[in-house]
Amino acid sequence: MAVLVIGEAPTAAIEAVGLRIRPFRPGADEPLPATLTGIDALILSPTATPAALPLVGPALAAEVPVLALGEGARLLAEAAGSGGTGCGATDPLLGGAAAPHGFRVGASAWGLPVPDEADHGVLRRFAELVAGRAETTATRTFFTPRAAAWEERFAYQTPAYEAAVARMRLRPGQRALDLGCGSGRALPALRALVGAAGTVIGVDLTHAMLTAAAREGRGGAAAGLLLADCARLPLPAAAVHGIFAAGLLDHLPHPDAALREWARVTAPGGELLLFHPSGRAERAARHGRAVSPDDPLAEPNLRPALEAAGWHLATYEDAATHFLARAQR
Repeated sequence: MAVLVIGEAPTAAIEAVGLRIRPFRPGADEPLPATLTGIDALILSPTATPAALPLVGPALAAEVPVLALGEGARLLAEAAGSGGTGCGATDPLLGGAAAPHGFRVGASAWGLPVPDEADHGVLRRFAELVAGRAETTATRTFFTPRAAAWEERFAYQTPAYEAAVARMRLRPGQRALDLGCGSGRALPALRALVGAAGTVIGVDLTHAMLTAAAREGRGGAAAGLLLADCARLPLPAAAVHGIFAAGLLDHLPHPDAALREWARVTAPGGELLLFHPSGRAERAARHGRAVSPDDPLAEPNLRPALEAAGWHLATYEDAATHFLARAQR
């Protein structure tokens, strides 16, 4: 995990929680990173310059944690187009004495115009927040800049998604989730199964992906769009009858915990369909590697993981053209 520090700022509290400092000093020979890949947070120090602005906008869009101090706070406000909102005493980062002077932009950026108040406590809380969000930040950093072109790039896969959804045993009036829905290719097919009286919700961790789904007309009356972590769903137990998840499980840091969470929100007899429009061997070859025996989608791994989480694997297909596993709660 790395924190990009632009300018001079105290870093002991950051390093104390195991974060690596990646320094950038304005005017030095090294260039500013072109993207946020590999960067878990951004600190704009009092010596930051406008050279940092090309990274601040993308950081705000992807909700990469940002702490801006002194002159850095002015740059943050400039990038956001406003001074942000004031921080109350309960703000997780700038609560207490710093709150009257600090401001917040969105869900993950804070400005503290008076650098003397950027004490060890603020930096420590920021470091803890960064470490706790690292997995979420990496996902959003990857998908946010790709979201606008996602549908155009992968629209050809839509018929495969529709065919996969059609194999779910959902009935009119039931409730369905598409986890990691992206631009929402599966949402119309899920709506067709549950009908106008049913409920369809697309869940994604990246706001830009949900925006892409809405732009394609897959939100609104077609489906609800929910910004959430698929491993911590804001839903009651037994709330849905079917879950569709394409290209998701094997990318999660804790797939066993995710399967348990999906079982929690699924009613008895409900279904889980894991899908990918290409088989495991084809995907591995595309990335220049062999199929790993540790792959959570390999049947010897997937079947016991599903059973331990409360699922029964009913169908398993790992073909050249697709991967599909259908399980029942």
